[in-house]
Amino acid sequence: MKEVMDYIENNRERYIDELKDFLKIPSISTLPENNDDMQTAAKFVADKLQAAGLNRVEIFQTEGHPLVYGEWLGAPGKPTVLVYGHYDVQPVDPIELWTSPPFEPTIVGDNIFARGATDDKGQVFMHLKSVEAFFKTHGSLPLNIKFLIEGEEEIGSTNLSKFLIENSDLLKCDAVLISDTALFAPGVPTITYGLRGLCYMEVEVTGPSRDLHSGTFGGGVPNPINVLAKMISQLIDKDGKIKVAGFYDDVLKLSKQERENFKVLKFSEKKWGTAIGLKYLTGEKGYTTLERIWARPTLDCNGIWGGFTGQGAKTVIPSKATAKISMRLVPHQDPNKIAKLFEKHIKKIAPKEVKVKVTSLHGGYPVITPLEDKATKAGAKAMQLAFSKKTVFMREGGSIPIVVEFANTLKASPVLMGLGLNTENLHSPNEHFNLNHFQLGIKSSAYFFKEYAQ
Repeated sequence: MKEVMDYIENNRERYIDELKDFLKIPSISTLPENNDDMQTAAKFVADKLQAAGLNRVEIFQTEGHPLVYGEWLGAPGKPTVLVYGHYDVQPVDPIELWTSPPFEPTIVGDNIFARGATDDKGQVFMHLKSVEAFFKTHGSLPLNIKFLIEGEEEIGSTNLSKFLIENSDLLKCDAVLISDTALFAPGVPTITYGLRGLCYMEVEVTGPSRDLHSGTFGGGVPNPINVLAKMISQLIDKDGKIKVAGFYDDVLKLSKQERENFKVLKFSEKKWGTAIGLKYLTGEKGYTTLERIWARPTLDCNGIWGGFTGQGAKTVIPSKATAKISMRLVPHQDPNKIAKLFEKHIKKIAPKEVKVKVTSLHGGYPVITPLEDKATKAGAKAMQLAFSKKTVFMREGGSIPIVVEFANTLKASPVLMGLGLNTENLHSPNEHFNLNHFQLGIKSSAYFFKEYAQ
């Protein structure tokens, strides 16, 4: 591996220059005025895959934005890795909060500032460059490689799900390598092995047939806001337990090894709380903060409205009140089952004087990769070699639905080898990516190909 590592080290500045060219493309997937830029970005990725040494590269047009596919299958008998990522980025608003133009990459210290720097262009580019390093030094790879880089991740991967099902043979692989997550802390090699799922619901409470004067009718009719607030307060008990019957039936409990792994991280609840302006933290009794946000299911009211919310005063009893409620799920909870249990519970606690409508808006399955999985172990070893320190393991409290689809459709192990940081302003003004992590990511990727091949 010395030749590969030397090549990566000697080409550091060129890698950064090429990354700048990638970041200059305003590939904002949600804005129609950037549709031409999406095509430009897809072609950029395709050209770089070809230049890296892949012998088949193809741009697949979809009903939305194009998918870029590339492959090299010159290692018979060796495993096949599919590298997934996305070239689309979030809008840049509010533009006035950027300290440098979002599509004019600017280096300040060890960080490169631009929209898409960490989410996900910089992380996609790492794998592309590690493949290049093998071809330039050895003329081949130690295993078979496929790339699938999409342009719709930031808008829900609308056409990718269909593409996965229709092209499962083309995408057949043993592991899916994804870098769209974060390190636990700067300079700490990290494998994310679990993601929470999601069940997102809307509850609408209707009382009188129209808004009423609170003086004339107050005290004699049900107020939907009051009723809804009371119902929400009955969803969680004083110990932080969710009171929906059957909610915890399928929850995968934390193993002793996992709890020990979390302790190794030396997470500071005080620092974490201070960073978000809190002196005290809350949550389910009997669990640490890391266990609560990574490995336990939750229920939160994400929005509530009804009646008069403008400036000044309007004495009104509203006809309706509505709330959006999300539940983060853990393996092996089913979002469809949880949605039905939630609706049943809401209707059970609703008073008879109001009408209640419950709507399921969105759901996603949780995913977990066993720590003893070969691809996970190879990823951990690879990062340890690149960083020269032991890899830590973490779960992620958020959801990445496409990871579940890869696992289910391709029957392949997902390896979440993120090199970003949650402090790098992804989706916000002044997004940036640490260039030292970028370089270490290229090396980690190269080591992964070698370790997994063995």
